[in-house]
Amino acid sequence: MASLLSKINSFVWGAPLILLILGIGIILTIGTKTIQLRRLLLALKYMVKNEEGGQGDITSFQALCTALSATIGTGNIVGVATAIVAGGPGALFWLEIAGFLGMATKYAEGLLAVKYRTFDDHGKALGGPFYYIENGLGERWRWLAKMFAFFGVFVGLFGIGTFAQINGITSAAENFFDPNKMYAVSLFGNSYSWALIVTGVIVTVFVAVVLIGGVQRIAQVSEIIVPLMIVIYVGLCLFMIILNITKLPMVIVEIVQSAFGLRAASGGALGAMMIAMQKGIARGIFSNESGLGSAPIAAAAAQSKEPVRQGLVSMTGTFIDTLIVCNMTGMAIILTGAWETGLDGSAVTIYAFSKALPLSQTIASLLLMICLSFFAFTTILGWNYYSERCLSYLTGGNTKFSTIFRWIYIAAIFIGPYLTISTVWTLADIVNGLMAFPNILALILLSPVVFKETKSYFSRLDTGKIEAGVSQKQILSVDEE
Repeated sequence: MASLLSKINSFVWGAPLILLILGIGIILTIGTKTIQLRRLLLALKYMVKNEEGGQGDITSFQALCTALSATIGTGNIVGVATAIVAGGPGALFWLEIAGFLGMATKYAEGLLAVKYRTFDDHGKALGGPFYYIENGLGERWRWLAKMFAFFGVFVGLFGIGTFAQINGITSAAENFFDPNKMYAVSLFGNSYSWALIVTGVIVTVFVAVVLIGGVQRIAQVSEIIVPLMIVIYVGLCLFMIILNITKLPMVIVEIVQSAFGLRAASGGALGAMMIAMQKGIARGIFSNESGLGSAPIAAAAAQSKEPVRQGLVSMTGTFIDTLIVCNMTGMAIILTGAWETGLDGSAVTIYAFSKALPLSQTIASLLLMICLSFFAFTTILGWNYYSERCLSYLTGGNTKFSTIFRWIYIAAIFIGPYLTISTVWTLADIVNGLMAFPNILALILLSPVVFKETKSYFSRLDTGKIEAGVSQKQILSVDEE
């Protein structure tokens, strides 16, 4: 099974998908005139200042935190480590390139999500790639929307949402409480620590309690936990880098050389470069989800009347996730040489923490376990919402299917700890890639709409029409003209 999954993964994440992801990022970056650079400060301002008068289920900040709750998870800690171990330090370079281009992609996704969303009879916002495919491209493209939604359900169940996250939490707990499996029990033909089993049960219970409250409960939990954990984790990583600042220039050179295969033996440069590129981009997409089509599902629920404004807020998610959090993790791992220790998963990052900080391995393991647990927990919550919205689109909003799915999702959390790390990440990569294909095709076809909306918004912003209180009807008429 592991061999089969590996072959499927290599096919899905081959050159076509990598070129598509990078290509749409380049197209949107050029078409929006590098909006991720020119308008980053404005985007950060919008991030903390909710829009007034917008219709939606949650505030723009809550929508961002819901999206970040789903994106900042084990990919930022375990995923970065596995990418660097498999692809070398150069994987971090390609991960950051994917993140930079992904900011433009995430901007477009958030913009389209608000522009083409609809509202049900109860005033609840319905949006995401399936709606901007159907409403933006027309009824004849519904097959593409359904394809996206179908794979979206499976990404939640077997990809980012469940197995990878709970596996990361329980592995970190086991490494801290019972690293030598002194207190183990035999299950399913394998030996598992009681720390892993108990942690899995506790997390499953907490997930079940929160999910009953729906998107509002998820948003409320996320807007408290996510900002706090980002500050704590990034602060620890910055402290590590400062303590090893003299090694930083050498590490930067190593990253660039590895990214282009310059450290490989004669004749192996291209192969080394492709491996670094594949691992870096795959893990980058897994972490920031730009191009995957998940974040626009949360963006569509935001209380916003300006598609471009919400697009800018969505863009900050990739900036925070990849260019800050992932970069901090990667630099710590490379600075300490943790990627060459032969360790795997969270153990690589734990080694980096204990090596770089004036702390014992026990304390370092505890800190990482806490950060990882909160990151992964919120990701589990966010992806339940995403996958439920995908299922709702497929079933015409039938709430019975959503209720059944929620319990299946909880069951997947329960069994996740008992799967091997390599199988979990390979399976996650496969379903992520399959979900990305229909969304990227839609982004390519709808890119002219993104460019038109962007030009219109900033024209109105520069002339003061937005601040002057122009009505939504007047704004739409300006766009049409």
